[in-house]
Amino acid sequence: MRALILAAALALSPPAAAQSVAVEAVQFQSRDGKTQVNGYVFKAAGTPDGAPAVVMMHGRSGAYSTRSDGKYDADTLAARHKAWGRLLARSGYIALMVDDFGPLGYPGGFRAGTYAERPPEVDEVSNRPLHAYGALRYLQERGDVDGQRVALLGWSNGGSAALAALADDKPGDMRAIGFRAGISIYPGCGLKRRFDKLGYKPYHPVRVYMGTADEEVSPATCERLVAKSRSKGGDIRLTSFKGATHSYDTPIQSRQSVRANADAKAATEKDVLAFLAETLKER
Repeated sequence: MRALILAAALALSPPAAAQSVAVEAVQFQSRDGKTQVNGYVFKAAGTPDGAPAVVMMHGRSGAYSTRSDGKYDADTLAARHKAWGRLLARSGYIALMVDDFGPLGYPGGFRAGTYAERPPEVDEVSNRPLHAYGALRYLQERGDVDGQRVALLGWSNGGSAALAALADDKPGDMRAIGFRAGISIYPGCGLKRRFDKLGYKPYHPVRVYMGTADEEVSPATCERLVAKSRSKGGDIRLTSFKGATHSYDTPIQSRQSVRANADAKAATEKDVLAFLAETLKER
């Protein structure tokens, strides 16, 4: 009888891919004490209270689609951010997509090659980590999130921000009050040379993913950062995908028609979900 009841329950339960995901627009304060940051919370139907969560940080292009045409909201989020938000939500996480460029006056982000022209307010090493920690505090104050089980994920410039945010150079016991894990996808690993002298070491595990054919950031620089960090005892690993380009996980035809990108996207999603399951499990 128990087997029949279980089978019936499973038959009534929709597969993960079919779960409906609601997106809630929210605002929270950055840890800089002055910036009100925009966010979008992805949550699947039936997610129990006390769920683990993931903060997501966009790259230099901002949180929104290039086709947003001046409309910046949940509907016009970039395809990559929507896809990851839904994937994480359907995998049991509450995912918070951060838009910290919009409140600073740059909702459309920045073009490639404009690095030197960007204002200090969007600095990925000194300022954007403060916005990430504002997102962490916001999630910790929600009744449906387990505030001790929150990871940080970022792409490109946001991946650099994730690396900087997880650096073990902050006051307080970050192993107790910070993010449980970090995920950095095709980041710029120079990090404004902040860690050149003393080296980079994360306070919790970090995983880095990038393609060997990345046309925007340097794989070699990331290899050096990770190797040096590991030599100092850092729990950080780099997974490289041969032939994959920058933004290889963006679910659009121009990217996914490249076989190396499609393979890298699938492998990254699988590995990230396994990493989150391990690092965000209840203790």
